[in-house]
Amino acid sequence: MNQYIAKICLLVGDYDEAIEFYTKKLGFTLLEDIEMGESKRWVVIAPKGQGGCSLLLAKASNERQVSQIGNQSGGRVFLFLYTDNLERDYGNLLKNAVKIIRQPRDEPYGKVLVFEDIYGNQWDMIEPTKA
Repeated sequence: MNQYIAKICLLVGDYDEAIEFYTKKLGFTLLEDIEMGESKRWVVIAPKGQGGCSLLLAKASNERQVSQIGNQSGGRVFLFLYTDNLERDYGNLLKNAVKIIRQPRDEPYGKVLVFEDIYGNQWDMIEPTKA
């Protein structure tokens, strides 16, 4: 058996503002942007690098979904972005005025910082300790 998680759905308030944030401020790649009718789009983004899991940006379409934008994990860190150079990417976050929740620090598993995306989702950025 061969299984893997290919995409995670991320609720957003607006497709275009989300694409702008993730591609311009975080440097992600827009992989797909397909019109689906009735103001729906299939929008997939991913960090540059080796591939793996991507994010499906889903525009909230009802009050319940809108209430969960930025809080899909109940206020905990929601997504984990691995990097080969935390210092470089930290500088990019600062340059792009991305909100830093916890400054970079060393942990047994690597260097880590916490930042917030445009909607308030918290992300860990991790440069793993080299084996």
